[in-house]
Amino acid sequence: MRALLAGLLAGFGVAVPVGAVGAYLVSLTARTSLRTGACAALGVATADGLYALLAVLGGTGLAPLLTPVARPLRLGAAVVLLALAARTALTALTALRTAGPLERRPPPSAARAYLTLLGITLLNPLTVLYFAALILADGTRADDALSRLVFVAAAFAASAGWQLLLAGGGALLGRTLTGPRGRLATALASAALVGWLALRLLLDALA
Repeated sequence: MRALLAGLLAGFGVAVPVGAVGAYLVSLTARTSLRTGACAALGVATADGLYALLAVLGGTGLAPLLTPVARPLRLGAAVVLLALAARTALTALTALRTAGPLERRPPPSAARAYLTLLGITLLNPLTVLYFAALILADGTRADDALSRLVFVAAAFAASAGWQLLLAGGGALLGRTLTGPRGRLATALASAALVGWLALRLLLDALA
């Protein structure tokens, strides 16, 4: 039970602060479908679950290995998110000039959305250090495999629940703004928000 509660708190702790990835998840769902957004949400949660697993297996021994690559990976995540924001804005502006549909290209498949969000989230190795610090600070680094499994499963479930909530919000937003102007405004606003958050991430990584 202690491992379960610790895993839930850890999963919500790492997932609830909405950054560039969360903003992109909401906008992606609003522009596509709940199915695509749900798969993307599970991609984020899968990455969190994998890092929780690494934390319970490796603990603080991972810190010396991850520190040298943490900054380059965070820079990579920021660049990828900036590129996604730019593509979203460019597609919306092109549709505005040509008076065509907002989505000129086929929307990403559910599998592609899952892999994209999984890859972006995996570019943040500080997540595993977050889980490792919580495990050590709270004394939940149990020696038995069952407690470790429960911690990882709870962390994944908490992260998945929150990401799916964000995807649901994006789906509701997409249904509300069904017209061309509404979708255009959503695309431009989401591109601006994701770009701003990604730029902050980039500046933090460079500092």
